[in-house]
Order: sequence, then structure tokens, then C-alpha cells
Amino acid sequence: MTTLTKTPSSSFNGLKPSDRTIHMLTKIAMVVLAVVLIISAIITVFPFIWSILLSTRDRSEIFGTGISLAVGDSLTYNYAKLLEIMPFWQAMFNSVYVAFLGTTISLLFCSMGGYAFAVFKFKGKNVLFAMLVGSMAIPPVLGLIPYFMIVKFLGLLDNHVAVWLPFTTTPFGIFLMRQHVIASIPKELLEAAKLDGAGEFRTYWSVVLPLMKPALATLAIVQFVFFWNMFMQPLVVLNSPDNYVITQALRSVQGIPNTPWGAVMLGTTISILPLVITYLFASKQMISGLTSGAVKG
Repeated sequence: MTTLTKTPSSSFNGLKPSDRTIHMLTKIAMVVLAVVLIISAIITVFPFIWSILLSTRDRSEIFGTGISLAVGDSLTYNYAKLLEIMPFWQAMFNSVYVAFLGTTISLLFCSMGGYAFAVFKFKGKNVLFAMLVGSMAIPPVLGLIPYFMIVKFLGLLDNHVAVWLPFTTTPFGIFLMRQHVIASIPKELLEAAKLDGAGEFRTYWSVVLPLMKPALATLAIVQFVFFWNMFMQPLVVLNSPDNYVITQALRSVQGIPNTPWGAVMLGTTISILPLVITYLFASKQMISGLTSGAVKG
């Protein structure tokens, strides 16, 4: 007895025509997505590459006709010129000092504020939190005049404390910490700590704070970039060139005759490196902090 095996004529490599079409469309979509991502990455990275190239050229080469990706031979001259036209490394140190100290204090204050809003119950809590979140919609430039008047009243003009202290407690930081505590730290853990005799500060410091590392890393990057890129606030309160932060120092030389743009671009390129290093060290924690609580089980 012969058994006939029927091979479906509508199949090809185990796939029906409809499945084959979907498979091809999926591959095409993946290729298009890859091309778009590559182009986007090139567009994003190109300004940094271009600044590196310009930092190796002199003024005449920068303003020459045409666009060239060739590396110049004026790097040593630009570095010497950079140190001549501004106290570059002093300004870098000032920025590191302001950014590091401001970020560290900000992590402490914002984590304490977020913990308080997440755990404690007090009168007017919701109204106060709504005002806090709503204040993020106010443009920072509107506070420059009150900021200057308060700094002047406190006698902190031309002092780095006036640059970092007023911005250590931010609405975004408190909001981020509050959401992380609510989403990622179970109330049973806090109750267990209290049953063991831990006070409020001990619970915050020994139990909650170690569990906030992803959110703290996220806030650390945001605050470090903010303090490093500050320009308007230092411009308002810092007067001495020795106290300039790097953004202020780089801007101060752009008005001199025959500005050595190669030296300025070299200084700009070097000033970007701390941001890149900070992100490389804390990027995984930042992504974890931004996605924590997105899916609550």
C-alpha cells in the first residue's frame, strides 16, 4: 500500500506566502531602522569630531574655503595660545570644584526631600508637592534678578558658594527620588527597620539610601552636567578671572581681536571630557534609574 505525502504548494521553506511577506517586511524595517540609527549617531557624534579637528588647526585653516577632515599640525601652538589667553586649568579646577561639590550636596538634599515626600504624612503635603512640581515649568531666567539680589545681600558675590549652593535642591531631583522610593522600596522594609528600633534618620541612611543607587546615579549625571554647563549664574555673580568657571572663561576670550579659534576649540574639546567620563561610569546606573518603577509588580 503506497502512502502519498502531500506537499503544500503554498509553502516555501516552511513559510506561507503571508508569513514570508511579513518576514521580509520585518527584515526591511530592521534594515531601515539600522540605517536611521547609524545616520543619527553620525549626526550626533560629528560636532565632537569636528571640534577635535578644529582644535588642531590655526585661524587661517579654520576660515579657509572648503570642508576638510584632515588633521592639522597646530595642536601644540593652540595649547600654548590657550594657556596664554586664559587661566584654563584654573577655570577647569573651578568647574570641577563647583560641579563635584554641588552634585554631592544635591544628592543628599534631594534624597532626603524625596524620602520625606514618599514616606511621611503631614498637612499640606499634596499641595506642597504640586507647587514643587509646578515650579519646574518656570523658566530659570526669570529668577536671575532675585538670585543676584539674594546673593548680594548675603555677601556672596564673586564666591563659588553662590554658584552651587542655591541649586543643590531641585524640584526634579526631589520628584525623581520620591518616585523611586514609592516604586522600588517596599513599605514592609521600612516597617521592619522601625520594629528593629531604627529611627527615621537611621532608616533613611542605612536602609533607604543604599537602595536608591540607580536614582542617585541618574541625578548625579543630571546635576553634574547642569553644574558643569552653567553660564548665566556664574556670569551674574563671578567677577574675578581667577574665579571663572570653564564656560565663562571660554566665552570671555571670544571678544578679543583676532580670536584664536583653534585654541578656543581645543579648550572646548578638553572641557567636554569630564562629561563623557562621568556618563561612561554612570550610564548603566542612569538607565536603571530612569526605568525603575516603569513596571510595578
